Amino acid sequence: MSTAATRTTGPDHLWTVDEHLEDILATVRPLEPIELQLLDAQGCVLVEDITVPVSLPPFDNSSMDGYAVRVTDVAGASEEYPAVLTVIGDVAAGQAEPLHVGPGQAARIMTGAPLPPGAEAVVPVEWTDGGLGEGPVTGMRARSQAPEAVGGHVQVYRSAEARAHVRAKGSDVKAGDRALDAGTILGPPQIALLAAIGRGTVRVRPRPRVVVMSTGSELVQPDEQLGPGQIYDSNSFALTAAARDAGAIAYRVGAVADDADTLRSTIEDQLVRADLLVTTGGVSVGAYDVVKEALSSVGDEDEEGAGIDFRRLAMQPGKPQGFGSIGPDHIPLLALPGNPVSSYVSFELFARPAIRTLMGLDDVHRRRTRATLTADKALTSPKGRRQFLRGAYADGDVTPVGGAGSHLVAALALADALIVVPEDVESVEPGTEVEVVLLG
Repeated sequence: MSTAATRTTGPDHLWTVDEHLEDILATVRPLEPIELQLLDAQGCVLVEDITVPVSLPPFDNSSMDGYAVRVTDVAGASEEYPAVLTVIGDVAAGQAEPLHVGPGQAARIMTGAPLPPGAEAVVPVEWTDGGLGEGPVTGMRARSQAPEAVGGHVQVYRSAEARAHVRAKGSDVKAGDRALDAGTILGPPQIALLAAIGRGTVRVRPRPRVVVMSTGSELVQPDEQLGPGQIYDSNSFALTAAARDAGAIAYRVGAVADDADTLRSTIEDQLVRADLLVTTGGVSVGAYDVVKEALSSVGDEDEEGAGIDFRRLAMQPGKPQGFGSIGPDHIPLLALPGNPVSSYVSFELFARPAIRTLMGLDDVHRRRTRATLTADKALTSPKGRRQFLRGAYADGDVTPVGGAGSHLVAALALADALIVVPEDVESVEPGTEVEVVLLG
């Protein structure tokens, strides 16, 4: 893992958002492909084009429960003058040796069953008397309930055109067609298609394993009793959920106390199951910023100069950031701020693209659009910083949600977008068109 980009800047360099993201994406590499069983491949990215080996459906089959017939035998049929055909037996799905339908004959056929030789169309059972001689029926009787319907005769009350209610061989996909392209994320429909064409395994890039841990002696787990000066740990839950939403297999580690040795040993313990580590908290300039203390001097065991670089970014929220690699396998680590909004915004801007890069995707960013700002007053932004404000987006308009404070979790829960205010803009008037990052 290269950290060349971090070596060209001094400790006082103020990184832009784009510089920091570029450094991350230039460093993180897609995971190596592996062969997985279909269900294990859900959420993974294909690394090969998939060609159809067998047409779907592989044979002409019935789309209805009814009777396989010859077109000439039911021409002009009506309720007053029904066509009367001899029933020669049943054709069920999976039947190995279908019957042959000759002149004046019909075969009971079930949905999905192969169209028997000689037959040209299927008439739905509702167009017949079901072989019972009692007028139109609403459904097909089971063989055990009406054995007389299997043999004997059936009255057909409507004519049928050639190929009526027949699914043609290859009408879904034909042998040799491209089924899926490399780069496709495998969801349920794609897995269904792979199974349908006979693929039991597939070559993919695995879902990245992301370990999320928050730091702070003041943090208490939900359902525990709060003591004086304590708060509940929400960041690790938010970022673990965000990592899963991005496509990762995410593991949450309970909050680590403000002790550098404890944090270092916890991180070392987690390396075995991590393709990416994300910490939150302890990256600023306070006396108890444990992540910075614990990792500033940590380097990779066999790569000179590698380690974690702590930076100041020209953004709000999320000015303090850390990025680098750790351990013998050079596992990338993102150290995010501790304020809830800062950590979540930082995750969306930096960690999510890193996860999507590990997955092997080409487009790793959230969708962006332009929207009209609807607000009671102008938005202000600090000069020289790119600000990301929470917003609610709908029908081309975006409305700020909550204030600019980086601790406002309730406001974050109402937002589905980030309003982007550029570095050179200090005020945005209502009605102005702004850039919006869509979070949904």
